[in-house]
Amino acid sequence: MRVMGVDPGNAVTGFGVVERKPGLCLIAAGTIRPGMVEHGPARLAIIYKRLLEEIDRHLPEAISLERSFVAVNVQSAFRLGEARAMAMLAAAHRDLALFEYTPTDVKLSIAGHGRADKAQVKYMVGRTLEAESVAQMADDAADALAVALCHLFRMKMPSVAPASRRVRN
Repeated sequence: MRVMGVDPGNAVTGFGVVERKPGLCLIAAGTIRPGMVEHGPARLAIIYKRLLEEIDRHLPEAISLERSFVAVNVQSAFRLGEARAMAMLAAAHRDLALFEYTPTDVKLSIAGHGRADKAQVKYMVGRTLEAESVAQMADDAADALAVALCHLFRMKMPSVAPASRRVRN
């Protein structure tokens, strides 16, 4: 299965593509930087168009997206939501399944600790993919790879019944 992870951002959106053959393989990773385009439709159009280009180039079977968290600055939260919407629209436009994970879910899946810092997550992404190049990547690209890996790890795990439904011995 091939998954594209997206770490949405208005200034920088990270993307990463990982494939599970029998093992895990890094396919691509990078960032989308709209540059000096002012906030608004033109910036969002660049993010959307570049995501579609990366989808068409790498042909993922699913998109894994980092879910928004509550930001201190309301305007920042709005801008992040706009970038997330572009990733959702790109997935819908290419008929790809979309999966969302909280930052805590991603950190727990990758580093084994829900409060791991960016350096720990980046290090574990590199170790997991056996790719030294991850250490040199932009944090946004490494975060996107972490989101893709989180989905692949979650897909392998069987569902666990809620505590109230578990059978006690």
